[in-house]
Amino acid sequence: MKQLLKIIVFLVLNFGALALGSYLMRGSPATNTWYIELKRAPWTPPGYFFGLAWSTIMILFTIFLVKNFSWNKSFIALLITHYMLNIGWNPIFFRWHLLVIGCIVITLLFLTVLSFLFLIEKSKRTSSILLLLPYLLWLCVAFSLNLYPLI
Repeated sequence: MKQLLKIIVFLVLNFGALALGSYLMRGSPATNTWYIELKRAPWTPPGYFFGLAWSTIMILFTIFLVKNFSWNKSFIALLITHYMLNIGWNPIFFRWHLLVIGCIVITLLFLTVLSFLFLIEKSKRTSSILLLLPYLLWLCVAFSLNLYPLI
């Protein structure tokens, strides 16, 4: 029962963060004139892929958190930082069009997600990297998509 409660709590936090970030960008990218006219990378995935990617990432991140969550201050601070960066990128990019700051936020988010691996027991790192690898790879793609209009 305790495990199920943790799963529910982290699913709500993770998908709640996605929903809040989406709300703060004020509208869908599909209806955002600035984004539609933006010089986008040729490897930009179709719109539906973003929802699929983020849903998968947040489910895997939930499993990671359920397996590894610790009440120590470093883990809590990292988790809060993660949520702030994850939520904050959406309005920075889509609403305020701050591409350079968006790249910085994605880089910090990447380092934050990577840092989780250093806070858990060495014995859990191998299986945990598999849970975080899609997130880290997606952040690399997101960084390249964010950077492309600047080039």
